[in-house]
Amino acid sequence: MSKKRYPRLFGILPFFGMLFLSGCDWTLLNPKGQVGIDERNLILLAFGLMLTVVIPVIVMTFWFAWRYRASNRSATYAPEWAHSTKIEAVVWGVPLIIILVLGYVTYVSTHHLDPYRPLDSDVKPVRIQVVALDWKWLFIYPEQGIATVNKIVFPAHTPVSFEITSDAVMNSFFIPALGGQIYAMAGMQTKLHLIANENGDFQGISANYSGAGFTGMTFQAQATTQEGFDAWVNDVRNSPKKLDSAEYAALAKPSEKNPVALYSSATPNLFQSIIDKYEGMNAGHHGMHEKGVLGKEGKEVSENSAAGAEE
Repeated sequence: MSKKRYPRLFGILPFFGMLFLSGCDWTLLNPKGQVGIDERNLILLAFGLMLTVVIPVIVMTFWFAWRYRASNRSATYAPEWAHSTKIEAVVWGVPLIIILVLGYVTYVSTHHLDPYRPLDSDVKPVRIQVVALDWKWLFIYPEQGIATVNKIVFPAHTPVSFEITSDAVMNSFFIPALGGQIYAMAGMQTKLHLIANENGDFQGISANYSGAGFTGMTFQAQATTQEGFDAWVNDVRNSPKKLDSAEYAALAKPSEKNPVALYSSATPNLFQSIIDKYEGMNAGHHGMHEKGVLGKEGKEVSENSAAGAEE
């Protein structure tokens, strides 16, 4: 008897596993910002359009298997059948309609959800400059003159304009509850515009593997009232820490699971200076390619000489 029970027990184990999913929060399907809502709706629309093909195919697979089974003598037997205009119209027409709809939706949403496109709002956006470090996030509020590490606060129902770069390897800035991710790259600036539709605390993460401390490279994103945001800014301005050149040099060193840090002031144009310091390296790399190519022995050979040697 015990041998017969075990197979049945193993068969229902997957259903017990589903119970562990009851505590999961499907953040991407339960967004708290307008950008995230628009992106979720786009995903659901594309998923629904694909199901218009998948579901009928699955249903017809079982129906055909039952309808034309060997024991069903009443099913039509047509060994010479080769063509049906109705079937051809469905097989080609339905995918064509889906492609046209998806093409239109993709064109519209590509422009509407462009991360560089400012959000439509009568409220002035809050500017936050983001610097990806190893393995922490530095946030600079240029208009408020403050800076933070691994925490941002902003008013709900107010657009937030992120200016993003990196002072380390390439990374990706992502607040799943509010909207899409965008890359942070050294010597370059990317942009992202988000908005929170309600007050709340949201987790921000790094969405691009960047080394040993990647898993701990998270930050807090808090949406609050305008009054709460103003009070928080005043609290940060009373912090004893100041983000000067020496403090930033220490902060930029690799470290893992950094606690939240608040800076009452930041060096003017710090964000731009972080970008600018890589321009010389990029210009030198570009100049090396313009000047010549490297030979097998590692010596630099001019392009004209290399071309002459090939001739």
